[in-house]
Amino acid sequence: MIRPKPMPLTETIKRPSLHEELVDRLRNLVVEDALKPGEKVPEKALCESFGVSRTPLREALKVLASEGFVVLQANRGARVATVTRQELENTFPVIARLEQLAGELACDHIDAAGMAWIEARHDAMAKAFDARDRQSYFQANQDIHQALIHAANNDILKAHHKLLAARVRRARFMANLSDDRWAQAIEEHGRMMEALRRRDGESLGQVMKQHMMNKFAAHIKAIEDEADEGPDK
Repeated sequence: MIRPKPMPLTETIKRPSLHEELVDRLRNLVVEDALKPGEKVPEKALCESFGVSRTPLREALKVLASEGFVVLQANRGARVATVTRQELENTFPVIARLEQLAGELACDHIDAAGMAWIEARHDAMAKAFDARDRQSYFQANQDIHQALIHAANNDILKAHHKLLAARVRRARFMANLSDDRWAQAIEEHGRMMEALRRRDGESLGQVMKQHMMNKFAAHIKAIEDEADEGPDK
């Protein structure tokens, strides 16, 4: 039997991974500020862009709603969720403490394979920084943090971190938009790797905690700077 040749890779999402890819792409649009807080999700335009019908798009939006990225409105579609400054002020110190604990525990539990994987992602992150490729940098950055959470080998920590991380993911991405903060962040990751190689859990935990709080401070500064500029500037 003659089989048809596979279709070339395009923007149209492949059907076997439709749901997962669609959720990932929509989430990235929010995280990377392509869909802004408070903005109505343009379902028709997204369906055309991704080559899907409204049914799978709306199923994906339900997932994002459960993660706190969008708010579903009865008979009015969905809007991108707005995370308030107060919510960030409440969330970042908690997630910073969770990452501190993860760093401490990871040094006790990480194996050679896990260490090698993190080293590879750190190298990829450094290359993305040199190339000023923010999207690749952010992905490698998140991979490293998630690997350390996994290496902590604590399901309770992992569950709570996942819940909170979804709420501040956009803020974490936006925090590195300034060149100064980005340079500071890559330096902090370098110190994280040094501590991890030494299996110095206390030092790694402290760096990870401060790393998160520095992200928070950078994001708040960006919000304040934008407010000072005003809509007409």
